[in-house]
Amino acid sequence: MKTRKLGLTGLEVSALGFGCMGLSSGYGPPTAKSQAIAVIRAAVAGGVTFFDTAEIYGPWKNEDVVGEALAPFRAQVKIATKFGFRIGPNGERLDGLDSRPAHIKEVAEASLKRLKTDVIDLFYQHRVDPDVPIEDVAGAVKELIQAGKVKHFGLSEAGAKTIRRAHAVQPVTALQSEYSLFWREPESEIIPLLEELGIGFVPFSPLAKGFLTGKIDENTKFDATDFRNVVPRFTPEARKANQAVVDLLNAIATRLKATPAQVALAWILAQKPWIVPIPGTTKLPRLAENLGGATLELSAADLREINAASDKITLHGARYPEHLQKLIGR
Repeated sequence: MKTRKLGLTGLEVSALGFGCMGLSSGYGPPTAKSQAIAVIRAAVAGGVTFFDTAEIYGPWKNEDVVGEALAPFRAQVKIATKFGFRIGPNGERLDGLDSRPAHIKEVAEASLKRLKTDVIDLFYQHRVDPDVPIEDVAGAVKELIQAGKVKHFGLSEAGAKTIRRAHAVQPVTALQSEYSLFWREPESEIIPLLEELGIGFVPFSPLAKGFLTGKIDENTKFDATDFRNVVPRFTPEARKANQAVVDLLNAIATRLKATPAQVALAWILAQKPWIVPIPGTTKLPRLAENLGGATLELSAADLREINAASDKITLHGARYPEHLQKLIGR
């Protein structure tokens, strides 16, 4: 697999990363540990060198699995994890955020142990904490970098002003936010800013939480623990209304002898050379399909056709329920 550089600080990773969250949380019951390890190691075999996790996934369980799965390959992979949510002593999720510098350093130490490593390649603030100046957050990560415990600083779902302020204290290597043909909002302000500052972009949900695979329709039933049950964009009515974007991908995919997911990933990769999407999956066949998206070449005519058709589609349903929407873009 080809590689790409995130930011100007020397972080080189595979063009397609692997988002590990779904192995432990978000999309139904956790995957069996043996299966999760098998999928992660199959990704390594397929050329993936960039793996994304976070302490809140589980909580903690995802980092444990990622650490065990990648231990034999640690020298050849890059691991990103995140801090910033409140978690109780027994791994229970608590309300609110916590990016106090002392807490950031505590999280780093705990994550290093769970990941079975002596350094975190990319350490993201998971969500911007309005109670802690971003300069203090950047300063804390800077100290971790100086101590050799972290290599690169990242932000997730941060707004433009926050990104600028953080970058002035400690260069930001990458921003992680949602981006896909289903959510193109970053194109208006965030992507131009990242280009200006030399910051890489790591889109999560590049397949729109599975919708762009073409395997979800208005009749699909999700597990009771699946996060999509509370996402307005995934109500049956919204799924039916939003089918137009899947139809667009199907048409292009049929012509190119590819799948809708592969076209969706190839489209993202064609936007900028410093964008590295991180699709996740629990299934080996889906992993193989996603990896195929990294080698699919879309022509300039293909891209014009996709963009022109996408521009005419009005998507229905909010991206997040209101309580989560408040945590993004700050």
